[in-house]
Amino acid sequence: MSIEHAAAAHLRAGQELARVCVSQGERARVLMNGAEVDAVAAGALVYAADSGAELPVTGDWVAARRVEPGLALIEGVLPRRSKIARRAAGTRDEEQVLAANVDLAFIVCGLDGDFNVRRLERYMAIAYEGGVEPVIVLNKADTRADAEAAVAEAREVGRSAKVLAISARTGFGCEEVDALLGPGVTAVLLGSSGVGKSTLLNRILGGELQRTAAVRESDSRGRHTTTRRQLIELASGGALIDTPGLREIQLWVSEKSIDAVFDDIAALAAQCRFGDCSHTSEPGCAVREAVDAVRLESFHRLRREAERHSNALTEKQRWRSIHKAAKQLYKMRGR
Repeated sequence: MSIEHAAAAHLRAGQELARVCVSQGERARVLMNGAEVDAVAAGALVYAADSGAELPVTGDWVAARRVEPGLALIEGVLPRRSKIARRAAGTRDEEQVLAANVDLAFIVCGLDGDFNVRRLERYMAIAYEGGVEPVIVLNKADTRADAEAAVAEAREVGRSAKVLAISARTGFGCEEVDALLGPGVTAVLLGSSGVGKSTLLNRILGGELQRTAAVRESDSRGRHTTTRRQLIELASGGALIDTPGLREIQLWVSEKSIDAVFDDIAALAAQCRFGDCSHTSEPGCAVREAVDAVRLESFHRLRREAERHSNALTEKQRWRSIHKAAKQLYKMRGR
């Protein structure tokens, strides 16, 4: 079913289907009938939102009403079929949605020093939680003599995820990325600063859309040349969302998503001597005998993080229900 048919039930008279291509809080840029226009979230939409995660983000399909030739009012956000989200940076216990309605997450790592399998596990958990297929893209393959060893390591960690070794600078392997961006496919670029996301985007587009900068030789970290999340329509009929480099990847995921990343551990757990084995100290633990100790420790660490998130989310939902009930009571008393 096309998005137009799916959206029909959510549009009221005078509203048009639009897609957010740039989101900046309550303001945005949207694509309406092939044209890009400024947009602002309606006051009622902002008031009804329980958190910033419910406001329009890049990739969202929205119900918009054109109020001027170059300005639209966003009056509703259509249900998201997928999303990329993390726990907001800092100390806030809040979800931050980075992109919505995404099919593929290109997790870009630079083989000049950024490659880190523990970080890959975090990105994959985020992708699985949001219903997005992860694709591991090992960029700068031309800078590393043992690139094949890194590919093998990424495949071991990525399990069923596709792993691509490319060089966005030279074009090596980029045809494999292009082949995934078919009609109707939306992909998002994820990764640290300096891994070459903007260079890859420019390679895909065939021109210099995004500015690039050199990385520091000491740690292969880059400066933020991308400062906002932006959806770009491709000639293939697909779309690509570019994102700034992420300094923090705090998880906003369930334990189920962690198990999806470590599906080998989940399969081995059935062979443990005890049904409730924690895979830490119990005798006859099949997991400890078969899984690398470093990988197993990463599994335990991410599971603990997911459990803390689950507990915090339950408490937050409880208070949200209380606040909603109070708002309804005040509204009834005001009649």
